[in-house]
Amino acid sequence: MIIQLVSGAVGGNIAGGLFKNLSLGTLGNSIAGIIGGGLGGQLLGMLGVGGAEAAGGLDLAGILTSVAGGGVGGGVLLAVVGLVKKLIK
Repeated sequence: MIIQLVSGAVGGNIAGGLFKNLSLGTLGNSIAGIIGGGLGGQLLGMLGVGGAEAAGGLDLAGILTSVAGGGVGGGVLLAVVGLVKKLIK
């Protein structure tokens, strides 16, 4: 879970750097990324992506699945929150 949260924060900040118009600032990107990382990693686990490794295994496949799920989840949630914020303005 910690790997998913950290990779989510990194994914959120990378997405914020790539899409400057959706960026929420470093703190906002990190918070959105952490939340998205947790949700993305849990969603992959529930879908069974990565098999038993997605359920929290500490082998290489489990760690890579957690990093990928967290990073993508963080980036996606940042993009969604950034778009909503932009539409509200």
